Amino acid sequence: MAPTTKERKTRTPRSALHDVVTREYTIHLHKRVHDLSFKKKAPKAIKSIVEFAQKSMGVNDVRISPGLNQAVWARGVRSPPKRIRVRLERKRNDDEGAKEKLYVLASVVEGVTSFKGLQTVVVEGDE
Repeated sequence: MAPTTKERKTRTPRSALHDVVTREYTIHLHKRVHDLSFKKKAPKAIKSIVEFAQKSMGVNDVRISPGLNQAVWARGVRSPPKRIRVRLERKRNDDEGAKEKLYVLASVVEGVTSFKGLQTVVVEGDE
């Protein structure tokens, strides 16, 4: 017999406060910008990176580094890269009037020639 609504356990949302972490992801941009008009592909790629970072890191404040922006826009508005390797760093927000306590800095991982067999990697803290 299925549990009634009173018997179900309620899940508390997982807090990301104690998690100051850095991870590397491969984002498949081609499937996110497929079937768009040419002039909307690169802007949609940037928006999809932000959306991916929000979902995977659990923080709404996502900041794109200039290097990542240049990597997406390198071939113009019409043809962003099919895949991109991104380093997402969840950091504490030290601003006085910040709405959120954490933010995510998204930057590109340089030197990736092939995406075959790459997994999500937790990078040890450089700080």
